[in-house]
Amino acid sequence: FRLELRFLAVMSGSLGEFNAAGPFETRNFVDGEFVKSSSGKTFETVNPATEEVIASVEDSNATDVDAAVAAARRAFTDGSEWKSMNASGRRDLMLKLADAIESNKEYLSKLEALDNGKPWKNGAYSAQIDLHLVIQCYRYYAGWADKLQGKHIPVDGEMMCYTRHEPVGVVGQIIPWNFPLLMQAWKLGPALATGCTVVMKTSEKTPLSALAICRLVQEVGYPKGVLNIVSGFGPTAGSPIALHMDVDKIAFTGSSPVGHKIMEMAAQSNLKRVSLELGGKSPLIVLPDADLDQAVAAAHIGLFLNMGQCCCASSRVFVHDDIYDKFVAASAAKAKEWKAGPQFDESSLHGAQVDKI
Repeated sequence: FRLELRFLAVMSGSLGEFNAAGPFETRNFVDGEFVKSSSGKTFETVNPATEEVIASVEDSNATDVDAAVAAARRAFTDGSEWKSMNASGRRDLMLKLADAIESNKEYLSKLEALDNGKPWKNGAYSAQIDLHLVIQCYRYYAGWADKLQGKHIPVDGEMMCYTRHEPVGVVGQIIPWNFPLLMQAWKLGPALATGCTVVMKTSEKTPLSALAICRLVQEVGYPKGVLNIVSGFGPTAGSPIALHMDVDKIAFTGSSPVGHKIMEMAAQSNLKRVSLELGGKSPLIVLPDADLDQAVAAAHIGLFLNMGQCCCASSRVFVHDDIYDKFVAASAAKAKEWKAGPQFDESSLHGAQVDKI
């Protein structure tokens, strides 16, 4: 009975029934409202499987970033609804957001698959698993909101010494295209749980699902300006966030070369705090006494998960000479069983790469 109710809740989500033809939300989300870019320019986002245009999205620039940062700063001002909110209030809002995402799981997973190219649903890794992890992430950080605490430190004399953890302030966040909703959750979860406000730039390759989340942010009642999302490209929308004098911290997930630039821009501006999650070429070492079947399975999923588009993909495999031939033969056989296909074919294990780069 509970499973049937859960199914009905998923099907009746507030975002409605998914239609690959749209319409989709494509406007920036600033100060609690959906708005067009200041320049009026847009760019196209495409279905990686067919290269057909899905929608045209706002092409943001420094003026749009300024507006988003100003909204985030107002929301962080002393006496504002957000700054005055109890930690339990932040907890409850994030739990409501997680519930809203769960109620719209089918819609969001299909939108993620459409814009990213990953399989929507299959027997391996899919957008549905992404959504499960997204919901878990928000609920995890919601649990931390009212458990952050400082320390009382014994000192000599008639004095009291203590530490108090406070939110950093306005946080700039730039996320990649490989796990769009999950990367958004990883960034928003800790920032919103601790009371920060956010200006986020999504990847120009996968901008749609994050904007759908903004509809749910409106729905559950986050105060205006707490979350702001702009679509656009690195040089014209990402750089203005990293260089902005009123952004207190920048969090970036992406390539190492761009990570270098983010650090430079943070130093050139207001010496804002920086956290980076950058790409890698993770090595997998297989020794002669390894369980061959287990090693082959680990190497396979380590490379093919999410079409290989993963910053910790084990794309370098070092195999001992004594078992090299057996390992290669078994790996090749396993790879041939891994079916590539369109994202809405449930037999597809490997969707389209996000682009040709």
